[in-house]
Amino acid sequence: MTTTTSHKATSYQRSAWAFLGPGAAVVVLVLYLPVLYTVYLSFTTYSGLGSPVFAGVANYVALVQDPVFVTSLVNTLIWVAGSLLIPVGIGLVVAYLSFGLKGAAWLRVPFLIPYALSGVAVGIVFGFVLQNGGALSQALAFLHLPGSETRWLQEAPLNTVVMILAASWQGIGVNALLFTVGLQSIPKEPLEAARVDGASGWRLFRFMVWPLLRPSTTIVVGLSIVNSLKTFDIVQAMTQGGPNRVSETLGVSMYRDTFSNSDYGLGSAVAIFLSIITVAASVIYVRRQLAIGDSSGDTASKDA
Repeated sequence: MTTTTSHKATSYQRSAWAFLGPGAAVVVLVLYLPVLYTVYLSFTTYSGLGSPVFAGVANYVALVQDPVFVTSLVNTLIWVAGSLLIPVGIGLVVAYLSFGLKGAAWLRVPFLIPYALSGVAVGIVFGFVLQNGGALSQALAFLHLPGSETRWLQEAPLNTVVMILAASWQGIGVNALLFTVGLQSIPKEPLEAARVDGASGWRLFRFMVWPLLRPSTTIVVGLSIVNSLKTFDIVQAMTQGGPNRVSETLGVSMYRDTFSNSDYGLGSAVAIFLSIITVAASVIYVRRQLAIGDSSGDTASKDA
C-alpha cells in the first residue's frame, strides 16, 4: 500500500515537473539570466566592444558623484508623487462620482480611450501641443491670455510637471476602472446601514467606502508607484531628458548611458539601482498595507 502510494506520488511529481519545466526554463532564460548579467556588467567597464573589464564599485561611485544622477533621482521621485496625486486621485473621484449613475459605463469611456494609446504616442501629441510656438502657445496668444511665451518643455521643473500631466491624461481612465471594480465588490448592506444612521457625502466615503476600498487602493497605488519609478517613454518622446538633462528620470538616464554613450557598465549600475528601489518601494508599501489591514482586523475583533 505504502509502495503504491509512493509510486503514485513520484509519478505525479514527474508529471508536474514535465508541465512546469518548460515554463520555468523560459523564466530563467528570459528574466533571471539577464538580471544576473546586468549585475555583472554593473561592476565592469564595457563599451559593447571587446570583453568587459572588471572595475569593482567604480560605476556606483560615479553614480553617487554625478549631479545628473541626483537630478534624475529627484525627477523620478517627483514622478512618483505626481502619479499618486493626479491620475490616482482623479481616477478615484471619477469612479466614485460615476458609480451607480445610469449610463456610468459610457461616462467613463472618454477617460479610458487615452489608455489605448502608447506612451510614445501620448508624448508626441503633447510634445506638439507644448513645444515652443506650439498649439497651446498659439491658442493662448490668440485669446490674449498670459503664458503664450512660456517655454513649457524647456524650463525645469515645469517640463517635468507638464509631462506628469500628459501621463495623467493617459492613466486616469484605467485607475477609475480599477476603483470602479473595487466599488462594485463592496457589500451593499454596510452602506445602506450607514445611510440609515445618517451618514452621507464625505462622512460616508471617509468612514465606510474608503476602508472597504482598501484592497483596490493597494493594487492601484502599488502599480502607480512601480510604473512611475520606471517612467521612460513619455519623457523620451517629449524632451529626451533635456534640455541639458534637467528632465531626465532614472529610466532615461539608464537608456542614455547604455545606448547613447555606450557605457554599458554605468547603464547597468543605473538599472540595478532602479530595480532595487522599485522592489524596495513595492515591498515596503505592501507590508505597510498588510500591517494596517491586520491592525484594523484586530480592532474590529476587539470591538466585537
